[in-house]
Amino acid sequence: MRNNRSQAASNRTNVLVLTADADFEQLVRATFTAAAQIDLSVLTGTLAANEQDITGEDATVIVIDLDTRRDEDLAALTRLMARLNGWPPVVVVTAAFDRETARQLLQMRVADFLVKPVPPVELVRTCARVVQAPPVSESSEANIFTYLPAVGGAGVTTLAIQTALLLLNSGGQKARPTTCLVDLNFQHGTCADYLDLEPRLDLKEIEPRPERLDRQLLEVMTAYHASGLAVIAAPNRPAEMRTFDPDIVTRLLDLVSSHFNYVVIDMPRTWFSWTDSVLLGSNRLFIVSEMTVPGLKHAKQLVAAISERLGEDRRPQVIVNRFHQRMFGAGLRRSDIEQALGADFVAGIPNDYALVREAIDRGVPLDDVQPGNKITTALKKLVAPPDKPAAAAAPQKKLSLSWARS
Repeated sequence: MRNNRSQAASNRTNVLVLTADADFEQLVRATFTAAAQIDLSVLTGTLAANEQDITGEDATVIVIDLDTRRDEDLAALTRLMARLNGWPPVVVVTAAFDRETARQLLQMRVADFLVKPVPPVELVRTCARVVQAPPVSESSEANIFTYLPAVGGAGVTTLAIQTALLLLNSGGQKARPTTCLVDLNFQHGTCADYLDLEPRLDLKEIEPRPERLDRQLLEVMTAYHASGLAVIAAPNRPAEMRTFDPDIVTRLLDLVSSHFNYVVIDMPRTWFSWTDSVLLGSNRLFIVSEMTVPGLKHAKQLVAAISERLGEDRRPQVIVNRFHQRMFGAGLRRSDIEQALGADFVAGIPNDYALVREAIDRGVPLDDVQPGNKITTALKKLVAPPDKPAAAAAPQKKLSLSWARS
């Protein structure tokens, strides 16, 4: 049975630590017993051997010293996390850390993880933070950011990737929200190519029986960037113009949105039978245009069409990519864009073709090439204004893609 949070609000904090490491046990005892308001309990041994003794009934936070080389301990942690159902929070401490370990722990939804040697002050701070944070709910929906091109070659993929990376890092290194980038351009998608990843989404396997798509199959079809960003993309089929049952796409996105804090969607320019559902289920919808007269015309037409088709509450905002402010000479100025788009114009993303080209050719984020570059800076202001946390940048109500099918 799941505990309530009354323990966290009381004057006593009950910390349960499991470890088979004598040195770590000594550090834990020295760290927590010095605080008068903390009650410490220690279980000695491996998680597999002590799994049934961890009920969570009297604990405010659980710290597990995990040997990730032992499959039986990883399996025990999976069962334990499912049984605890989000409370009390679990902090995992490991002796070694790699991308695969991070992926597994994120999938299990542990509250946080630390790598030995752990400074005592960091252990205390982490336990305090996860107790105060709201528990993760499997039924919660992600904040969904969707990018739709007004014209071909507008740079949607670059903006979608950088947005996903910004959201991934919006909580800092110790509290990074889970983030997934979804490439729905099944014919010409390039998200995986830009990040030098293998696209793993097999639509042919899902199409005959969409109901087969579950969390386990989704994990198999998800690629992970070195940053920790999850990427769902299918291999390109440039010679095929196929239409899929809308249930395939909506089921895919329903599943993704229930397992990640943030989802960023790279949309194709072509309108499909499932496009309405995706746009309706998005928290923030951006149309990306280039800084040309035809691009602005198409963006304005697309805003009007979406608003008429889906309602004014789904009215998208327009981003002008490769924006260049002209003071003198011929060409479009910012005032021209504002006059053409009115209140629908939300941001101009600076033009830095050389930076973008190098990042694409190397398969790395823009910040890896040039930290603090002007493109990332402009996107950060758009996605997460400095005076608001990233989660508040999207509407407070989280939308589910499921309802959009009715």
